[in-house]
Amino acid sequence: MGDTVDAMKILLVVCDGMADRPAETLKGMTPLEAAEVPNMDKLAREGQTGLMDVIAPGIVPGSDTAHLALLGYDPRAVYTGRGPFEAAGEGVEVRKGDVAFRCNFSTVDKGMNVTDRRAGRISKGTRELAAALNGMKIEDIQVIFREGVDHRAVLVLRGPGLSPKVTEVDPHHEGKVLVSIALAPEAEKTARILNEFTRKSHEILGKHPVNLARAKEGKAPANIALARGSGSPPEVPSFSEHHNGLNGAAIVGISLVRGLCRLSGLEVPDVKGATGSTDTDVKAKAKAAVAALKTHDFVLLHYKATDLYGHDGDAQGKSTFIERIDSALGDIIGSLDNTIVCITADHSTPCSVKDHASDPVPLLIWGKGLRSDRTDCFSELEAASGGLGHIRGHELMGMLTGLAGRNPKFGA
Repeated sequence: MGDTVDAMKILLVVCDGMADRPAETLKGMTPLEAAEVPNMDKLAREGQTGLMDVIAPGIVPGSDTAHLALLGYDPRAVYTGRGPFEAAGEGVEVRKGDVAFRCNFSTVDKGMNVTDRRAGRISKGTRELAAALNGMKIEDIQVIFREGVDHRAVLVLRGPGLSPKVTEVDPHHEGKVLVSIALAPEAEKTARILNEFTRKSHEILGKHPVNLARAKEGKAPANIALARGSGSPPEVPSFSEHHNGLNGAAIVGISLVRGLCRLSGLEVPDVKGATGSTDTDVKAKAKAAVAALKTHDFVLLHYKATDLYGHDGDAQGKSTFIERIDSALGDIIGSLDNTIVCITADHSTPCSVKDHASDPVPLLIWGKGLRSDRTDCFSELEAASGGLGHIRGHELMGMLTGLAGRNPKFGA
């Protein structure tokens, strides 16, 4: 059905963690409600809105499982851990038998207590730090380590007898670095290797010139690499195969979503200025999405910074960034011909919580010739009364391909 003459194209805009709760600093409004978003509001008035439980009601989505659902996969069937997606996003090959982890460059004191999980939001010098850890050998296991965006990095362990069934060393908050424990007998070697890597990373990074310079400048040193999200390579059906030959691309800056898209067979072009952080070139990404739609049936346009502001508890910053997204969309909407536009979030990251929450996210679908409802603007509250009703994340792609005229008839 991908070559149907009258079929429409699909642009899925995911504002990571955009959904929120009322904030005192915004006079009781959510960041989306407080934002001036004339373009999203116009699409909402002309299209339909609704709410979406990205995984299921009451389930707090991870960014990885959420994006699997948004791309039409069942996370419970294909998810094997976040590490392989992060690794693939940074261009690291993950082979059968490897175990991959996502990592943070973090700061610990002399007692191995974490004092800053993000090492002062380090953004410079991480390539040199990663190079100091990459290539080490622990027993008969090769260590592959690559820097990501800001404080993020990926770790791949390669060699015989490994298993992803281990606990994390990252405590996820200030406190003692954890000791990895095997969750199954076959994982005892992996836990031992991971604990030794953690020890060696502290030993090596603590003496690194990048961190000695940071200490002189009064900055938190990135003196340890803390791993979490272990996983083995997932067996993900190709996006095209999964969606009746749909040809797709993704415009994304962060390694997790980039890797997930690559592993599902989406083309992921490099976009200058797409950093995956608050300094990303919002408009360059929107223009890249328009360019990708010329050669692809489906394009995912992903913005990460809304989630970062949520984790930092910065409601005003989040609202302002939503306005930047809206401005970028305003620049491109007029150039989209025969295209369905869907705007949503992968999960809620309330500024009051500073973490993901189970709250449903607002959903907007617009396209020329499609139905409209009585929605007046785009917000969490307004979407609750929209014509799309209340759906689950894995249902979204089927809705979009159906509206685009790309689904085969079921039955005679």
